[in-house]
Amino acid sequence: MSSLKNKIDFAVIFRVKNANPNGDPLNGNRPRTDYEEHGEISDVCLKRKMRDRLMEEKDEKGNYKYQIFIQSNDRKLDDATSLNSRAKKALGEKLGGKETIALACEKWLDVRAFGQLFAFKKNQNDDETEDPGISIPIRGPVAIHHAYSVDPVSIASTQITKSVNGNDTKNGKKSSDTMGMKHRVDFGIYSFFGSMNPQLAEKTNFSELDALAIKGVLPKLFENDSSSQRPEGSMEILKVIWWEQIGSGKYSSAKVHGSLKIKSDGSYTIDNLGDLKPEEINGF
Repeated sequence: MSSLKNKIDFAVIFRVKNANPNGDPLNGNRPRTDYEEHGEISDVCLKRKMRDRLMEEKDEKGNYKYQIFIQSNDRKLDDATSLNSRAKKALGEKLGGKETIALACEKWLDVRAFGQLFAFKKNQNDDETEDPGISIPIRGPVAIHHAYSVDPVSIASTQITKSVNGNDTKNGKKSSDTMGMKHRVDFGIYSFFGSMNPQLAEKTNFSELDALAIKGVLPKLFENDSSSQRPEGSMEILKVIWWEQIGSGKYSSAKVHGSLKIKSDGSYTIDNLGDLKPEEINGF
């Protein structure tokens, strides 16, 4: 299958209401914000959701359509206990050889899309520093930006208690681990941008069908993603904007992304870029 030939840029506009879209573990799991108090969601978090949605896709026979290398423990589709074991099981003795990049890109959609660093010890039981191990970087054609809110967000914090102790206490009273905090963004309109580079697509054999697979999951990015921090319906995709240029394109990604002006209520305008007409897709 031939690689992607045309440059693609895209934007995703979504609403957060009474949810913690991406907690910061170094800040008590409070929703991430920048120094100006705009809400922030990391690119790693967004890629995780994209991988999860791609893993859920099935064909007409009920078989999973795409294989994903970076799987979370609560959703994984195999018995691998680590990335190393998943790579070794799939690539065997060829892991670390000249064929590693081609085989990995052929097998896993997220590797040929986002790239991957295969960095493993040759002997997992050997802690000696002189073991050079394996280090094979793969640069992917799909770039995802952090998401930011249009306006500064208001974060509400609620103290919670558990009904039972996590640990025994001598006096039978509530232990300190029954107390906790939950944080949420009351309301925010967020957006993030992404791009697909045809030159880098040649290196990983990222195809037009792969691009369409990602395009297909963006409108339903937050489906099947609920938790106590993100109840069902608290995060909603409003629009996906999709620009496709011929070849390397006439306009830079910066100019294309800058043509989108998003307002505080989630509405938006798109500046005219001549013959480059975006496709506007409703959220799921």
